[in-house]
Amino acid sequence: MGLFSFVKNAGAKIFGRKSEEVQEQTEQSQYDLNMAKAIELVNAVQDYGIDIQDLSVTVDGERAIISGTACCMEDREKAILIVGNVAGIAEVEDNIAIDYGDAVEEAKIEQEAQFHTVVSGDSLSKIAKTYYGNAMKYPVIFEANKPMLTDPDKIYPGQVLRIPSLEA
Repeated sequence: MGLFSFVKNAGAKIFGRKSEEVQEQTEQSQYDLNMAKAIELVNAVQDYGIDIQDLSVTVDGERAIISGTACCMEDREKAILIVGNVAGIAEVEDNIAIDYGDAVEEAKIEQEAQFHTVVSGDSLSKIAKTYYGNAMKYPVIFEANKPMLTDPDKIYPGQVLRIPSLEA
């Protein structure tokens, strides 16, 4: 749990017409705009098939607060990235709990992934070389970021990616 920073103007543009229409209205509409954005962010997480029980997102301007219960660290991290990699979101406050259930052994070995913000000139192989010392390990990063990534060549500056540790 914590606070994660993202590039506000990078990422998917999921806030649709309804959000834009509300934004053009009065100051009282800021609440409605934040509610509309929160609904769209919840839908985005669910559209990717990430299973967060009791998923809730609250938006306060450029900050999104996400909560619920994940079954594993990977789903928690993916939900954070889906919400953060949206244009207009600069910070994600993570309040997602993890319930491993009976998988106590998995909980002992599961490590948090590192996050990497893509810069101009980055490729998955270049990122793999930086983190793993081997450019050919790029499929590990690609797989760790599915379903958000559909092609290893389609990353963009400002995007934040999961970089899992290599299993021994």
